[in-house]
Amino acid sequence: MELKMNYTLFLVHILGLFAAVYGDGGLVSPSKLEMFVDEIPDMPRIKGYDVVHEVPVSKRLKISMFQKYWKFHKDLPPTKVFAYGETKQTATVPGPTIEAIHGVSTRVTWQNQLPSKHILPWDPTIPTAIPTNNQGVPTVVHLHGGIDEPQSDGNSHSWFTNGFRQRGPHWTKKTYHYHNQQQPGNLYYHDHAMGLTRVNLLAGLFGAYIIRHHDVEAPLGLPYSDEFDRPLVVFDRSFRVNGSIYMDTKGNNPDIHPQWQPEYFGDVIVVNGKAWPYMAVRRRKYRFRIINASNARFFKFFFSNGLRFIHVGSDSVYSEEAVLVKDILLGPSEIADVVVDFSKSKSSSAVLHNGAAYPYPGGDPVNESNGKVMKFIINPHHEFDSSRVPKKLLKYPTPRLSDVSKTRYIAMYEYTSPIDEPVHLYINAKSYDDPVTEEPKVGSTEIWNVINLTEDNHPLHIHLGLFRVLDQTNITNIDEFRECMNKLNNAEKCHIEKYARGEKLSVEPYEKGWKNVYKMHPGYVTKIIVKFAYIHTNASYAFDATAEPGYVYHCHILDHEDNVMMRPLKLVK
Repeated sequence: MELKMNYTLFLVHILGLFAAVYGDGGLVSPSKLEMFVDEIPDMPRIKGYDVVHEVPVSKRLKISMFQKYWKFHKDLPPTKVFAYGETKQTATVPGPTIEAIHGVSTRVTWQNQLPSKHILPWDPTIPTAIPTNNQGVPTVVHLHGGIDEPQSDGNSHSWFTNGFRQRGPHWTKKTYHYHNQQQPGNLYYHDHAMGLTRVNLLAGLFGAYIIRHHDVEAPLGLPYSDEFDRPLVVFDRSFRVNGSIYMDTKGNNPDIHPQWQPEYFGDVIVVNGKAWPYMAVRRRKYRFRIINASNARFFKFFFSNGLRFIHVGSDSVYSEEAVLVKDILLGPSEIADVVVDFSKSKSSSAVLHNGAAYPYPGGDPVNESNGKVMKFIINPHHEFDSSRVPKKLLKYPTPRLSDVSKTRYIAMYEYTSPIDEPVHLYINAKSYDDPVTEEPKVGSTEIWNVINLTEDNHPLHIHLGLFRVLDQTNITNIDEFRECMNKLNNAEKCHIEKYARGEKLSVEPYEKGWKNVYKMHPGYVTKIIVKFAYIHTNASYAFDATAEPGYVYHCHILDHEDNVMMRPLKLVK
């Protein structure tokens, strides 16, 4: 009897612990998961080049997409994911970091070895890649920030399933050619399949890509080597009790879109595949290439102990000057290249925090779980550090307004249901498959006036092109202007000049350089100058940029991009 009673008490205790950790409804309660218990991994590094007689030469890689299990936290069961890797055993979330050399081509055969069914819910009522009989998971890889041929850009309609058995209507080829002729910097490869980008990235299909240029970068003296130069890929997830990734199966307008939700937010912050990891560092400078790989979450990074970031690059381009900042705001897919000097710390540890509301900027404030990112444990001993951060970095020619050949107006719309819930989002009141309207000339420079008529901040990403932000102006009487735009969809006929007269938002000093993504503030006109050419040389593209299937530009909140805040971009001669 006593033995039975003890067993019952033991079982009640275990179930109580289980409920405390995992919460109600089969979801993991993040507040009960211990932070900073898993050491951050450095993802596997793959060289995108060979060395022959001490000279780097072009290399062919085969990288596959596998379904496997991944351990996000020591107290979570293994999670079923989709992962990139050269083998299933070595596949990781995020995928391996591909390291390329400027001027040396890398060719990658992206192979889909995924099962016939997705591990996450998806919605066929939005424009979506759907294979015959729903057999197979469509995927296609986009090298974000890459300046490459259209056939290797990862067009959303160039998708393919396992073994290339089924292919999208704009299918191009099996092996993608990355020329690596552009300026050195940070890129980001990820899935881009039509209507499935949000779920394929949630499943794990993304990774870092770095283009190095020794002759240009070495004189800068920045921290170097695998130990002191680390990509940090940051994203958010929620998990079920069994370890699986949680995604709501019911849409906000279920009678219209059974599953689609306007934004995905997870309660657990993950860095390099580990939830709230820790990293042991020495008292010296480290370089961190921070990629926001979230679907919709913005991050405002800052340190608990007052440490500062030395910002040296945005997205795929070095800044002209190093900028010392206390916090950095990153929208989805934006990249911050920073140096942190831990010798400046007066404490033995520093927690990297997040202060960005969600949705950004008018949503909920962060909480104890999503307000912390990772912890740095700082060695107490000071040491010699030969690395440095020069004030002047890499200067590229400033775009001239006299070179502008075209001015465009790009308007962002959100459409809602009778219950005032988003149904879909368009650019210029057009869906993705409507005829192309943006046809820049190869080598041209254009002005784009991006008009955000919605209440959300939309990070706009332009494939192929690079741009600089000129100014951000508030739209006065926006309801009146929006009413006209909803009728005419023409900023000039609606007299944008009468309304774009409000306050100006200054561009942060660390964002004044060249970018490929920028956060379009709600209710503002953001003027950018876009260049469809290399910025580091007057040489022509190393490929035919006018080839099919062309390029795209889109909001990089993935849930918006999928439904369907994306437009084709076709370059012409």
